[in-house]
Formats: sequence, C-alpha cells, structure tokens
Amino acid sequence: MKHDEQELTPSAALYIVPTPIGNLGDITHRALETLKAVDLIAAEDTRHTGLLLQHFAINARLFALHDHNEQQKADQLLAKLQEGQSIALVSDAGTPLINDPGYHLVRRCREAGVRVIPLPGACAAITALCASGMASDRFCYEGFLPAKTKARCDTLRALTEEPRTLIFYESTHRLLDSLEDMVAVWGASRYVVLARELTKTWESIHGAPVGELLAWVQEDEVRRRGEMVLIVEGHQPDEGALPAEALRTLALLQQELPLKKAAALAAEIHGVKKNALYKYALEQAEA
Repeated sequence: MKHDEQELTPSAALYIVPTPIGNLGDITHRALETLKAVDLIAAEDTRHTGLLLQHFAINARLFALHDHNEQQKADQLLAKLQEGQSIALVSDAGTPLINDPGYHLVRRCREAGVRVIPLPGACAAITALCASGMASDRFCYEGFLPAKTKARCDTLRALTEEPRTLIFYESTHRLLDSLEDMVAVWGASRYVVLARELTKTWESIHGAPVGELLAWVQEDEVRRRGEMVLIVEGHQPDEGALPAEALRTLALLQQELPLKKAAALAAEIHGVKKNALYKYALEQAEA
C-alpha cells in the first residue's frame, strides 16, 4: 500500500504538531522531522518545549505563544508566515488547541490564506475514550468544568440529558469537588471512568458508578494526583419516561390552554403520545 509523504523541508505554512502526553516514545517521525526543519517553533511554554527538543537533539528557535499573549502575538507570527517562514505550533503536551492556545493564530492564518497543516498525534481525551469501554461513535468534549461550585453544577445540569459520551479534563485539586457535584446533580449511578497519568509510569484507568468512584478516589490521595480525564456515560433515558422538553412545553401550554388541548399540542410538537402527557399532568395535579 502506497502512502503519500510530504516534503521533509516545510514550505511556508503553520504546522500543528502534537507532542507526547507522557511517554516520549509516542512522538511521531513526521513530528520530529517537522520540528527539525521549521524556521520557528511557537510554544505554550518555551522552557517545557526546550526540554523536549533537547531530549531529541533538536536545535530550534522558540517563540512564546500562550493564553495571555496569543491575540497580541498572532499577527506577529502571521507576518513571519507571509514572509515565507515555516512555523510549528506546539503545546506543553498532546495536540495543540485542545484546551490549549492556538485558536486565534489558526483563525488568523486561515483568514489570510496562509496554509495550515495539522499533524496527527497524541491527545489525552481520545486516548482515554478508547480505553473507557464506553460508546465512542458519538461523544462530546467539554474541557475543564468551571472552578466555582454553582457554575459547575449549572453546567452539569445542562448536560443531564446529553446522550453522547462526555469527556472532561480535571485537575488534582478539583477532582473531588467535581465528582461530588456529579453525584449531587446526576445521582450516584452514572458510570464514570477516571483515566489518570496516561502513557506514564503510574497510568491508572478505573471505572465505576460515580458514587463508588468518588469513594474509591477518597480512599487514597494518590488516586487524585496527576493529569486526569473523566469519561462519563451518556444519559440513558427510561424508555417509558417522557422527554423533559415535552414536559416543559406542556407546562407552558397549560398556562394558556385547557389540559386536553395543551397535551395534544405538546404531543404533536415533540412526537410523543398525548395520552401519556395527559396522564402525567393529571398525576402532577393530584400530587
């Protein structure tokens, strides 16, 4: 089977280059060749990337591009690209732009007609998903949950009926709070996998109903250390349960219409049985 190989000496383009999330052996041959050949490497943390380059004996010019300066520095890098230079964009670990800087630069390049070339490579979210044993045909990546309790619970409530597998990143000092809020909002039975320190020496992948997972993490402080990904089972609706949206519509219509008419309209809008909505409303009135 023949595979296309791009030229090893990069042309004037922005190369999005993934780096290992732990095990240095996971870097690709193409990533190494690109990092050796480009004119400049835009790095989230130049000291961190400098150590990676030193390990692979790569001498390169580094340019700091992080969350606090990206919008100001994007035009500077764009000018270099338009002058004919080649630039590699890297983050501290994994694929750039996935919860890391780079969005503004890539957008400016595309708006200006500068070529953007993405390289495939390591990504903690996808690595964790593959090992979770959960549905991977449809999933949504949510990044980090909010730091404050109210905002975090509001986010979880908004995702309560999300049927796709959910992917979150989490930090050591907020893991317990997030798991506790998941129990409070979703109940203790939602299945969650905690993938920790992926590809590293102390890699750990443990799944359980979130109430049990919380207790498991609380048993040993080590279990909440390191880089973490939470994979959460999507909402599994009770086949006999009425959709929340249909119930909300019914409640609104009841304010203006007789119950029978409100149930008929809500049923037509949401494709559910009107008798089921009518029965539900009667039971609520009697409660």
